[in-house]
Amino acid sequence: MSKKLHILFLCGWFPSRVLPTNGDFIERHAKAVSKKHKVTVLHIISDENCIQKIEIVSEQKDELDIHIAYIKKTKNPLNKLLLYRKAFLSLLKNIGDFDVVHLNKLYPFGIFSLYLKKTQKKPFIISEHFTGYHLPLSKNISFIEKFISKKIAKNAAFICPVSNNLKEAMQQLGFDGNYKRVPNVVDTNLFVPSESKNSVFTISHISNMVNRHKNIEGLLQVIKKLETKLANFKVEIIGENSSKYISFANKIDINLNNVTFIDQIPHKEISNRLQNSDLFVLFSNYENLPCVILESFSCGVPVISTNVGGIEEYFPEDFGKLIKKNNQEELLKSIILFEKSFKTKTLNKQKMHNFVIDNFSENKIALEFEKLYFKALK
Repeated sequence: MSKKLHILFLCGWFPSRVLPTNGDFIERHAKAVSKKHKVTVLHIISDENCIQKIEIVSEQKDELDIHIAYIKKTKNPLNKLLLYRKAFLSLLKNIGDFDVVHLNKLYPFGIFSLYLKKTQKKPFIISEHFTGYHLPLSKNISFIEKFISKKIAKNAAFICPVSNNLKEAMQQLGFDGNYKRVPNVVDTNLFVPSESKNSVFTISHISNMVNRHKNIEGLLQVIKKLETKLANFKVEIIGENSSKYISFANKIDINLNNVTFIDQIPHKEISNRLQNSDLFVLFSNYENLPCVILESFSCGVPVISTNVGGIEEYFPEDFGKLIKKNNQEELLKSIILFEKSFKTKTLNKQKMHNFVIDNFSENKIALEFEKLYFKALK
């Protein structure tokens, strides 16, 4: 049996009272690792409701020791930097000794990883999910951020993007290092197949509802066209502030009897929504490796998605359809095709679930990270 390690998850993103769902995919990585090793989470975030300059909140949740420092918001960048540094040093006192740093998001928290490597000889690996490293978004990255990020990447034992596509984007920015792809994780005990009892063809979409990212308006335009093609269907649009798109739906005269807008739901409830779907649709303009596609597969639900980012790297052709970005006609035709298969029920749900177990289960991802931790310590 391998030695049990203490892993410090140093997180630029993590769910907090300020942003309750931000970085929930990082939390799921941490939970997976905690099945085999002790995991302590460290996160710092500005909070406009802070009365004190620094407020530290610690809790134990799902086998994770979580320490979050809330920083009083300031417009002065130097004050912010000093507060973050002070909070980081205070948090370190709470967590004791550890073996390896698992950095989540290269910049800026990687500066703390460099500090720990230089002062305490602690090796670090990096998990990266950031879509901002892709063009054209990467044009917004400043010179100083690129310069520091290159230093952080060079000093990491391993850099673990969730897709090879993201790896290539990072390398094009000059972030050289020892890359090892490790994808997102899925709770395969929660996301399980269930026979749909739908009498009506049901489509779901679950996302952060950011239009420039997820192309919600484009999806709604396709739904409007679908009304002339299918007599009986329904669509669930799920995500934070999804109701803000009702005005757009009214503008293009969608029949709201066909479409339901549902606000953000707890992650555990997403499995029920997927299990009650006959098709999941993602019409994004850019992505890396969306967890919700993998979760849909795990529930035995086929997916239509735009072929962007690293999605095609883990997308068996018999699990759905990849289409061109912003191609509404292709999406429309693909939905109609899947509606026909809905009537014949020929999908092998267990095959889809087994694929997710083999590639994205907590045990699989924990083992992937475990190998890297021990290599980093050599």
